[in-house]
Amino acid sequence: MRIFHNIIQARNIPHAVVTIGTFDGIHIGHQAIFKEMRRIADEIGGETVVVTFHPHPRQVLGIGKETLRFICSQEEKMEKFEAFGIDNVLVIPFTKEFAATPSDQFIQHFIIDRLHPAAIVVGYDHHFGKNRMGDYAMLCELGARYGFRTVQVEAQDIDTVAVSSTKIRNALSVGNVKLANQLLGYPYSVTGVVVRGNEIGRTIGFPTANLDIPDEFMMINNPGVYACETVVDGKRYQAMANTGTRPTIGDRPAGDFIIEVHLFDFDGDLYGKTLKVWFLDRIRDEEKFSGLEALKAQLERDREKVKQYFLQKQN
Repeated sequence: MRIFHNIIQARNIPHAVVTIGTFDGIHIGHQAIFKEMRRIADEIGGETVVVTFHPHPRQVLGIGKETLRFICSQEEKMEKFEAFGIDNVLVIPFTKEFAATPSDQFIQHFIIDRLHPAAIVVGYDHHFGKNRMGDYAMLCELGARYGFRTVQVEAQDIDTVAVSSTKIRNALSVGNVKLANQLLGYPYSVTGVVVRGNEIGRTIGFPTANLDIPDEFMMINNPGVYACETVVDGKRYQAMANTGTRPTIGDRPAGDFIIEVHLFDFDGDLYGKTLKVWFLDRIRDEEKFSGLEALKAQLERDREKVKQYFLQKQN
């Protein structure tokens, strides 16, 4: 997959099949768009092109920035584009000046004049350009004028719920990781560097890898205990993770969330390693216990529940 960070570089793409958007999470709705793009590109001997933006428009425009959270990082997004069959990605630098570009001018200058699309594929609720004034009807009109196909992919539903990035973030914010994973089509994950903590978990028989998440805008699950998986040096481990403030220990200020992961059947040094953790199911809410002995007893029960989860999953 080729990645372009300059519109001038994105040229000589044969029979470009294009889509446009931020694509946070690359959920099953996005995947349906990519599948349709791949089908058309193979049919006409063309290549797929995702046109996306960085930083996220809300980061630049300050719209709800204090609550802005992402399902996946920019790096993970690129990995998923490639995994789902995208040939080319054009990353347009998003600025306040760019945000003022009228919808028709954006399509004309960045898409038609540069990419010469054979087709543009969008989702059922797609809008673009200044004040999100551009829509499917505008693309159809421009397609008729400039000779490209316009295809709209219908909403993808899970139990009559139309899939969207907002619904996935809402599910994660209340700890409903199972629903989030259904809407994503794969397990939600976070990636961070293992840093030193106060090592209290080790003293009660539950050593944990404390993750430092570098992106302040990354989505973190609602506080609680989760069944997880992770990979260390190519080997997959079952694990349980706690997200929250560790109220029993009382060493975190309100709102200062951490992610600590206890790997089953692992013995080794993880400090400094980058760990990707997949969240599979929620076990319980985060609680404050009377002391370390009560916390240890609960963690032992949690571990058994997580092990039972994996046993049931295998059967």
